[in-house]
Amino acid sequence: MLRMAFARHHLSVVRFGRFLGTGTGTTFGPGDADLTRWAAVTVSDGPVRFPAWDGIAEGWSRLDLEPLVSRGSWAGRSPFRGTGRKADGMVLALTRARLRPSRAVRFYRAIPAVSRELATAPGLLAGFGIGEAPIGWQGTVSVWRSTADLTAFAYRQPHHREAIARTPADRWYAEELFARFAVREISGDRTVLDWREDAGWREG
Repeated sequence: MLRMAFARHHLSVVRFGRFLGTGTGTTFGPGDADLTRWAAVTVSDGPVRFPAWDGIAEGWSRLDLEPLVSRGSWAGRSPFRGTGRKADGMVLALTRARLRPSRAVRFYRAIPAVSRELATAPGLLAGFGIGEAPIGWQGTVSVWRSTADLTAFAYRQPHHREAIARTPADRWYAEELFARFAVREISGDRTVLDWREDAGWREG
């Protein structure tokens, strides 16, 4: 926790970076947090490692990504420059949002049904919640076998489709971002991400 809060100077070597807490992504409340697993999202021209973190970690996983599509902003910035290219393999979807306090209750009520759909979605390889704070500054990471699987979940699952439709009217978010990436390389320990299949995994 202290490293996440006070070691942000390590991110000075990248164009954009955030240290994040993680959770199961089932409720997005404080009880959802996983205090044994932490994440870093970085934008750089090459691989980035944090030796001080590696020295105390019991395991690690790394995904090297190519941004395909990105909409919205993160802390007033647009960190991912999408190429518009279509992926021919695994893809990762990242969402990040800052909730409006006045809309939070409505948002949290919609989450459980969407989470249940995600847990059983065909083609899902891994998924978890991320957050810059326990409440209100949160997002999701999900890895899919293909773009078709991601699209099927996003637009064919009734609760998720309803949540997308409600977003403009309910104005849940003060700021939001959605990005889709091609997964170029994956390595490390599968158990860190609760990876579901061997597909594409390279042991680190």
